[in-house]
Amino acid sequence: MHALERRPTAQWPLMLALAGIIGLAWVYLLSMGWGMAHMQAGADMLLMPRMTDWGTGDLALVFLMWAVMMVAMMLPSALPMVSAMRAMQAKSPSGASAWQTAAFVAGYVAVWTAFSVIATLVQWALLHARWVTPMMELRSPLVAGALLLGTGAFQFSPLKHACLNTCRSPLSFLMTRWQAGTPGAWRMGLEHGMWCTGCCWLLMALLFVLGVMNVAWIAALTAFVLIEKAWPATWPLARAISPAAGLALMAWGLTLILGAGG
Repeated sequence: MHALERRPTAQWPLMLALAGIIGLAWVYLLSMGWGMAHMQAGADMLLMPRMTDWGTGDLALVFLMWAVMMVAMMLPSALPMVSAMRAMQAKSPSGASAWQTAAFVAGYVAVWTAFSVIATLVQWALLHARWVTPMMELRSPLVAGALLLGTGAFQFSPLKHACLNTCRSPLSFLMTRWQAGTPGAWRMGLEHGMWCTGCCWLLMALLFVLGVMNVAWIAALTAFVLIEKAWPATWPLARAISPAAGLALMAWGLTLILGAGG
């Protein structure tokens, strides 16, 4: 088994396992999205929180929703980093370690799980203040427009570019931040997760614009994050996609704000 793990093809079972986890997360999201779209039929679903007056159980369900959603949306964009890590491990004297790779992924997911806790509390506060509808959409076009404007402007910020460039360069990240052993892999996963969160947290906040459980909107944001992070920074289209998205988001935000004012 040890000799098998040194072969380059040995990373495919792990990658298929991660793809399976992502697929299960999307099955959950599709189920939740169906429940939100068919409220009468979905009202008795065990995983559906109440629309108002959340209790402890509802908070737990909303946290579960956010945590699974972050796996579905963000783990695909981490697969190039995981693949690069496996390739580097395979060239080492000890060979590739599935445990170390699992620890890296766990560290990455842990950061987005922490983000999910914050997102749950923010959603709870917004719902309590009646700033979001029971369907998990922002009530005010002005607030939605301001969020879009802020996210669009962030696309041009130095912080965004620093985080994005780090996420786009798996080999550079691993060569400059390599830590040996399973604990080191966990710490590298945590660091990569933090860079990724710094790059994408406002994009995740845009879920409130068209609905947190709007599956089409979730899929669109997932595709954008994957393209933005996974394409090499040297590709001309990769350099253009972030500012183009920033301009589009700001135009959308201004349209909402001007429409609300009129």
